[in-house]
Amino acid sequence: MNTQQIRNAYLEFYKERGHAVIQRAPLVLVDDPTTLFTGSGMQPIIPYLLGKPHAAGNRLVDSQTCLRAQDIEDIGDNRHTTFFEMLGNWSLGDYFKEQQIEWMFEFLSEVVKLDMSRIYVTCYSGAAEFDIPKDTEAAEVWAGLFAKKGLSNSQADIGSEEAGYARGMKDGERIFYYDGSKNWWSRNGNEANTPVGDPCGPDSEMFYDFGIEHNPEFGEFCHPNCDCGRFMEIGNNVFMAYKKVADGKFEKLEKPNVDHGSGLERIAAAKLNDPDVFKISLMWPIIEKLQNLSGKKYENHTESMRVIADHLRAATFMAVDGCKPSNKEQGYVMRRLLRRAIRYSFELGIEQNFLEGVVPVIADLYHDDFPEVAKKRDEVISTLAKEEKTFRQTLRKGIKHLGKFADDGLTGEELFMLYDTYGFPVELSVEEASRQGIKLPDNWLEQFNFKMDEQRTRSQTAAKGTFKGGLGGQTIEHKKLHTATHLMYQALRDVLGDHVIQRGSNITKERLRFDFSHPEKVTRDQLDEVERIVNEQIEKDLKISFSEYPTKEATGPLGALGQFGDRYGETVKVYSMKDLNSPENERPFSFEICGGPHVDHTMQLAEDGKKFKITKEESSSAGVRRIKAVLL
Repeated sequence: MNTQQIRNAYLEFYKERGHAVIQRAPLVLVDDPTTLFTGSGMQPIIPYLLGKPHAAGNRLVDSQTCLRAQDIEDIGDNRHTTFFEMLGNWSLGDYFKEQQIEWMFEFLSEVVKLDMSRIYVTCYSGAAEFDIPKDTEAAEVWAGLFAKKGLSNSQADIGSEEAGYARGMKDGERIFYYDGSKNWWSRNGNEANTPVGDPCGPDSEMFYDFGIEHNPEFGEFCHPNCDCGRFMEIGNNVFMAYKKVADGKFEKLEKPNVDHGSGLERIAAAKLNDPDVFKISLMWPIIEKLQNLSGKKYENHTESMRVIADHLRAATFMAVDGCKPSNKEQGYVMRRLLRRAIRYSFELGIEQNFLEGVVPVIADLYHDDFPEVAKKRDEVISTLAKEEKTFRQTLRKGIKHLGKFADDGLTGEELFMLYDTYGFPVELSVEEASRQGIKLPDNWLEQFNFKMDEQRTRSQTAAKGTFKGGLGGQTIEHKKLHTATHLMYQALRDVLGDHVIQRGSNITKERLRFDFSHPEKVTRDQLDEVERIVNEQIEKDLKISFSEYPTKEATGPLGALGQFGDRYGETVKVYSMKDLNSPENERPFSFEICGGPHVDHTMQLAEDGKKFKITKEESSSAGVRRIKAVLL
C-alpha cells in the first residue's frame, strides 16, 4: 500500500463510518490572522471544536495539507518536512474515546496492516493540582486491543520527558503515561497555560518503533518520546473533555469532542518499516528525478536531495494556493524555500534551470487526488521557473559583488548580507572567497550565526500584529481604509477587467496597500477612473452588511469575489456593500469574501470632507501590481 492509497483508504474508512469528507483548506487561511500558513490539520476546524456547528455535520474527515515555516532549518534529517499532510477525523459531540481508539487500531492493523508489535502508545498521567484524573479509560481500551492481538500491554508511569530518559522502558511495557507537557492539548500548551474559556483535554499518541539503536546523546535510556529516531509519532487522538473556567479550575464538557491527526508521510514510512520519509511514494520519485538530473546518488548526497525535494513540494502547493514569491510574509517564505532549494542544487552540480524538470514530477504525484493541482499545473510551473531564472541572475551578481571585499576581507555580517540579499549559502561564499583569494580567521562564524538567529526570529513572528483582511489594527481608521479597499477592488475590475484578482493587502491607520493580478502598468487615466468610481460609491452611502454562505454557493452561483486565489473552508463570510435606493434584486456594488471588520456605511469614509485618492501604482512582482491609496 503506497502513500496515495493510504490517504484514500483513510478517507473511505471514515466515510463508511458516517463521516463527511471535507475539502482541504488552503495553505493560506484568509480568515485566520494568527499564522502565516495552515500549520496543522485541526487549525481550520478550531471554530467547530469551539462550538460552531459545521454545515457537513458532527462527523468529519479530511487530508489537510500543512506547512510549518519554522522547520526550514531542520530539513535534511530523515523525518522533518516543511510541507506535510495530516489525516484528520473529528467527532463534534458525537462518539468519544473508546470508539476513536478502536477505529484507529482497526485502520492501522487491518487496513494499512502495520506490524502492531511495533506500535506503542502514550496516555495522560493526570494532574491532582487541577483535579484532573489519570486517563486510565483510554489506556484500558488500548490494553484490550493489544491483548486481542496477543501482544504485551503493560502500562508504565513515566511523567515528564526527562523522567523517561532516566527510567527508560521495561520488557512488556507498551502503554506509557506522561504529564501535561506531553499528553495534554490546549491552544496554549499544558494545563496551567490553557486559556480560560477554552475546551481542552488529554490526548493519546501513537508511536512506531523502527528498532534502530538508541543514541545516548539524547538521554541515557530510550522511551516513546525520545528524539533519537527509534520511535516516530504517527498520530494523536485528542479527547476534548474539559473546559477551563478559571485559573486552576476545569469543568467537564457536556458534549466532548474528538480531534484526531495522523501524519500521512509518517504512516507511509512505518508501512515501509523505514524511518526515512523521503523514500515514500510521494517523495521518492522526486529524489529519482534529482538523481537523474545530477548523475549523483541519494546515498552520497542525502541532505541536498532531501532539502530540494521538500522545499519544491512545499513551494508547488503554495503556488497552487495562490502564493507568489515576494519579499513579504507568505511570499517571503516561498522565495526562501525556492532559493534554498536552488542553492542546494549547486551541491549536486545542477547549475542550469531545473525546476521545469522537477515540478512536473511533483504535480503528477498529486493531480489525481487534488484537482486544483492539475488545474493550475502550467501556471505553477511558470511561476516557479521564473523565480529560478531571476535567482540565478542574482547569484551571478553576488559572485561579482564578492570581489569588492578582496582588500579588506569578509566579516560575518557581510557573509550574512550575501546570504540574505543574493541567496549565497555561507559555504558557497567561503568557497568562492577562497577561490578569489579573499580573507575571512577570526569571529566571522559567530557574527554570521547571530544574524541568522535574528532572521529566524523575524520569520517566526512575521505575522504578529496582523489582523483579518491584512489590517495592522482595528481602529476606525483601519476599518475605513479596509472598506475603501473593497470598493477599489471592484472598481479595478470594472476598469481593467475580470482578470483582476486580489493577491495581498496591508492596511495601516494612514493608508491602504493592495496587490492584484494585472500584466502591465495601470495608466493615470485608468487610476483616475478608479478614484471616480470609488468616490461615487462613497457618496451613495452604501449599506455594509455580511452573511455566511457555503463556499461552493458563495464562489459559484452567487459570484462573490475572493482573495489569495480561490480556495477556502466549507463556509465563508461575505460582505455586501449596496445602495439601499437600488432595486432589491440588483447586485450589490461590492460582494466579497472577507473576515471583516468594516464600517457600517460608506459615507463614514467621507467624514471631514475626505476623498479617496490613489497615491502610487507600481510593480509588486511578476504579473502583480501594487496600489497605495489614502482618504485625504
